[in-house]
Amino acid sequence: MTIKRISKSSTDGQHDNLEPLPDPPRIPDMQQNKHIIRADQALETWFRNRPGVLVNGQGYLCPDRRNVRRCPVPDCVVAFGVDPERIVANNGYVISEVGKPPEFVLEVASKSTRRRDYTDKRAQYASMGVGEYWRFDHTGGRYHDAALAGDRLADRAYERMDVTTESDGLIWGYSAALGLELCWRNGQLLFRNPATGEFLLSHSQTQDALETAEARARQEQTARQDAEARARQEQTARQDAEARLRQIEAKLRRRQEGE
Repeated sequence: MTIKRISKSSTDGQHDNLEPLPDPPRIPDMQQNKHIIRADQALETWFRNRPGVLVNGQGYLCPDRRNVRRCPVPDCVVAFGVDPERIVANNGYVISEVGKPPEFVLEVASKSTRRRDYTDKRAQYASMGVGEYWRFDHTGGRYHDAALAGDRLADRAYERMDVTTESDGLIWGYSAALGLELCWRNGQLLFRNPATGEFLLSHSQTQDALETAEARARQEQTARQDAEARARQEQTARQDAEARLRQIEAKLRRRQEGE
């Protein structure tokens, strides 16, 4: 992206007129990007009506602006009680400027990061105070140390969270930060609402579901209108038959009276 000076609102003014962070280097990985996009869309959809929630990734996460290029670039960051537009405009998350670390960070396995995700980055995120750090490996554990793993910060160090493997191969763990369950299913990253057991949908899936529901509603409306039309036709036919019957009965009465 083109770096330009921007003016951002601030309660104290000390971070106004800061340049956005530089674009981090990226190694294209279609498999990784597919999972990142789906996760981002699902979480954005889930939190869309909750103000002050950032769901973002692909930018630096750093304690301050010193040595930015040595800082990690999380695949997905979730933070609450922040100014999302300001962070996005900054092209990254600077903890000293935001005022607190994010509550949740997710890394999706790739050939280029592999071991760093569960060693170096794990230590970095703990030192920054990130509340939860999750890792997803679509290969089932060939890149990472596990198909799905999560750590929770306790006394400035990470403790591994419980992850359950079901008999059907579903692997899941609960994120207290998100209030959701992260799931590994057939190499796909899913988020599940623990209250309903339903999986969250991405933007595209939500749109598809909406279009399907609308199409079904149109079909039901057409069927209802057809049924009402048939009912009207049957009523008209019944009324015509009753009218003809009355005419026949009237003729019979006249004949009887004439005899």
